[in-house]
Amino acid sequence: MGTPEDPTPGWTPGPGTDPDLAASYALCRRLTKEHGKTYYLATRLLPASKRPSVYALYGLARYADEIVDDLGDSSGPAERKGRLGRFADTVLRDLARGESTHPVGRAVVDTATRWSVDRELFEAFFASMAMDLTLTQYATWADLGGYVFGSAAVIGLQMLPVLEPVTDDPAQLDAVSCAARDLGVAFQLANFIRDVGEDLDRGRVYLPLADLAAAGLTRADLERRIVDDRVRALLAFEIGRVHALRDSAAAGIPLLHPTSRPCIAAALSMYCGIADRVAAADYQVFRIRATVPLPVRLATAGRAWRDVRAAGRRDRDWERVAARTG
Repeated sequence: MGTPEDPTPGWTPGPGTDPDLAASYALCRRLTKEHGKTYYLATRLLPASKRPSVYALYGLARYADEIVDDLGDSSGPAERKGRLGRFADTVLRDLARGESTHPVGRAVVDTATRWSVDRELFEAFFASMAMDLTLTQYATWADLGGYVFGSAAVIGLQMLPVLEPVTDDPAQLDAVSCAARDLGVAFQLANFIRDVGEDLDRGRVYLPLADLAAAGLTRADLERRIVDDRVRALLAFEIGRVHALRDSAAAGIPLLHPTSRPCIAAALSMYCGIADRVAAADYQVFRIRATVPLPVRLATAGRAWRDVRAAGRRDRDWERVAARTG
């Protein structure tokens, strides 16, 4: 556990750094910057020595997601399942032995070892990724919960040691763990709402069928890709869930290290803002891909940066090394 005065140092490149490990962290950083622009912007609010660990965790998720969901890949489900299984076996084996030669796995294993991230969280993540290769819909919110625990909630829990709760109280640790889970689920549900059309392209409907039925919809109705009042009601209901998850996640922010709070507050605002943009666009998820405009994201990050400065840190080491390594 870190203290408000002295956050635990993470991995920082410098003289004597293992070049393969540095290259792995640099690769994860590039994956984050290219594919997770909002996520990447929020990470800039963390202490420089902690950012590589966050990039490693994102890099793992992105690498697995590309195996499962790359629309430009003509591989069939069986081949994708095999590739995902081999990648999962490699990462889990390397986590057990504490070292890796995989281009992404090196940084992941170093991060998990450095921060004592539970191996079971990675097992749950890969189990949910495998579900995407066989399941195309979920009957109820509880059924979807089994999937999003591994695909989203565990991401928040993996991040939690890096964000450093500043409490040893068991009740408060339970509360911040719950907040971390809800953080991940809020982000993913906002994406599900925005990406209804893209997910249909992949043959999937993530929004629970029970929620569709409550709005007077069937899957076939959704596949018509026409926004009517029933679709608006469905999406408004799911956005309400995002707001509830956001509020639960926000309640955990004061229990994090002061240098982690601005990052999470900004990420919550920007990610959950995606759902609000869907509502602002009259729920036209089949015509418009809702995004939080860059000026709004920059303004959010700017306000958070003032909080970062108040927390007393302006570390630039990672940026200088990353600029040299590409």
